[in-house]
Amino acid sequence: MNHLPCKTGTSAPGLEFALQHPSSEAATLAAQAPEIGAYYFGILFLVGAMILVVAWLPILLKKLPLSLPIVCVAIGFIVFSFEPFSFWAPHPDKTPTLVERATELIVIVSLMGGGLKIERPVAWRSWNVTWRLLGIAMPLTILLVMLLGYQLLGLGLATALLLAGSLAPTDPVLAGDVQIDHDECEAEAEAKFALTSEAGLNDALAFPFIHLAIAIAAAGGLTTKVLTDWVLVDILWELAAGLAMGAGLGWLVGRVLYHLPASTRLSRTGDGFIALGTTLVVYTATEFTHGYGFLAVFVAGLMIRRAAQGHDFNKRLHDFADESERLLMMLLLLLFGGMLAAGLLDDIGWRECTFAAIMLLVIRPLAGWISLIGIDRPKLELGIIAFFGIRGLGSVYYLSYGFNHAAFQHEYNLWGTLGLIIVASILMHGVLVTPVMNRLHRHYRQLGIVKKSTA
Repeated sequence: MNHLPCKTGTSAPGLEFALQHPSSEAATLAAQAPEIGAYYFGILFLVGAMILVVAWLPILLKKLPLSLPIVCVAIGFIVFSFEPFSFWAPHPDKTPTLVERATELIVIVSLMGGGLKIERPVAWRSWNVTWRLLGIAMPLTILLVMLLGYQLLGLGLATALLLAGSLAPTDPVLAGDVQIDHDECEAEAEAKFALTSEAGLNDALAFPFIHLAIAIAAAGGLTTKVLTDWVLVDILWELAAGLAMGAGLGWLVGRVLYHLPASTRLSRTGDGFIALGTTLVVYTATEFTHGYGFLAVFVAGLMIRRAAQGHDFNKRLHDFADESERLLMMLLLLLFGGMLAAGLLDDIGWRECTFAAIMLLVIRPLAGWISLIGIDRPKLELGIIAFFGIRGLGSVYYLSYGFNHAAFQHEYNLWGTLGLIIVASILMHGVLVTPVMNRLHRHYRQLGIVKKSTA
């Protein structure tokens, strides 16, 4: 069954081209450098203006049914629709390695920021909603998306699993509007806590499924050896290594920051960029051990927050990570807008539109709701947790990672399908987040969960 017209045959052109021309992306950028240089000051002006917009818009949009990602994508689309920028409009199929590395960086910065936000100690009962989302909603989402991809898009096992694994995790970058704030009372913001903790952990937990898809594609099918290696290496070893490295390095950084003699504590510097340095060290050290760096970075953030014990410097670390994330998000969403202008969605048909609608409006809400059955919390809160499964740059990373490590069917078409889902998610969740969260806050007040004086 094969409904998708595959422009690229059954192989991954990005992978083949990269193998044949390992420096092609760098050579392309170098060749364009003189032309880009001719517009140097114009580009600097636009970048500076966008940075000011990113700083100002959250204040202006606070009470409006609009989000910063919507504005960034729209500006990117407009800018790359006109010359000379239309000539440089990017497409993930042309620069797969650059896309993978750029999205990888913003995800790990976002994960560190997420870990630094959470003060609640990790425990089975207090994180019950999170464990259910990870252990029930996420695998169920992967299964349903795989079946939908096979039936509606005609994807093979490996390709369907890659797409499902890419779409399973909620995005830690674009979910900022539904995540808990650094100083927010977690007891009065259970929905935000659940979405923050879920986004922090499910990016790492999606990786085993991406690796399984790659292994199936390389082996030509699901064999006993593929399954055995997947369980022993991709699940047991890499998850354990990621958890151990994150906990160990996070504990160590926490000691250096807050528990050395006062005259030598790293926190005395007041430098928020320590958060970025810690992120990069923890991530790369974990990757050296063949563990999941995404998991390690988030766990390290949690450990550093625990070590802070109310120290004001933790907020400085968080704020720097948050600011870095917003700047990187601005840049990547501008480029994503450029991808749309370059024709990312040109080959989208009714099958892809139906797939996107079912994914966002049926599969995630249904899987989330099933996972939360039996939780004694307000129904509105549970509905919001189930519905706000935002898809974004993390999914771009996983799809590009898969394409860069194996040959899959329908690569060009899958980029369009993923782009459609991200656009729809940004628009739908971005428009709804402000009124929905305001409605939830009023509901909390009516139930006495939030005192009226805090409204």
